[in-house]
Amino acid sequence: MSLDYTNSIPLHIQLKKKIEEKIIKGIYTYQIPSERELMDEYYVSRSTVRKSIARLVDEGILEIRRGRGTFVSVKPINDWLGNLSSTNETIVNMGMEPGAKLIKAKIVKISEKTPIIELKEAYYFERVRFANHIPIGIERHYYPVEIGEQLIQFDLNKEAFYDLLEREIGVKLFEAKQALYAVDASKKNADLLNIPTNSNLLNAKRKLTDINGKFIEYEDALYRADMYSFQIKLSRKNG
Repeated sequence: MSLDYTNSIPLHIQLKKKIEEKIIKGIYTYQIPSERELMDEYYVSRSTVRKSIARLVDEGILEIRRGRGTFVSVKPINDWLGNLSSTNETIVNMGMEPGAKLIKAKIVKISEKTPIIELKEAYYFERVRFANHIPIGIERHYYPVEIGEQLIQFDLNKEAFYDLLEREIGVKLFEAKQALYAVDASKKNADLLNIPTNSNLLNAKRKLTDINGKFIEYEDALYRADMYSFQIKLSRKNG
């Protein structure tokens, strides 16, 4: 498998992207091939391989273990149950760079079969979320139309919804009820996340209210199970 020598993109950048793709697709899950194996597979020099690996190490995607090889080091995103935080905050707290890409934004009708959303219509947003430029989740949000019309005025490829709600719209967030499920990735969701179909995903459904108990948001999110985990602290009461 050779790289494109006629492309203006340097070979070490092309190889870097190839390695990233295999990590994202789950082909490389623990250790990547040796320098010699990569040289033989892509018909490149040792210096090209080393430049590619060096960039991935700098980005925190790979780590070199002396005498053992080069390993995948993408850290799972940990989200604490009981802590009402945005995905941006969770990713930043893990020392990674958050990102987002808005896929859809529109007003939708709410079925009577969805009583958790106490509206006849809602403003719907769908975004792919990134950590260190790797897609880790798909978040689908439903807001009252008047809130959605304010949110759409901002750059939703950069802004965190919770930050906008509190800073720009003046909503005082108070409480959320959340449920977690294990699901398989559909073809549509797998394509958005660049993972194989039927990969394991965590489905997090969350209803958010303000300090007056008023409905603010319903979120139906999917996260890569290999990169996102939820934790909770438990204590046992005596007696």
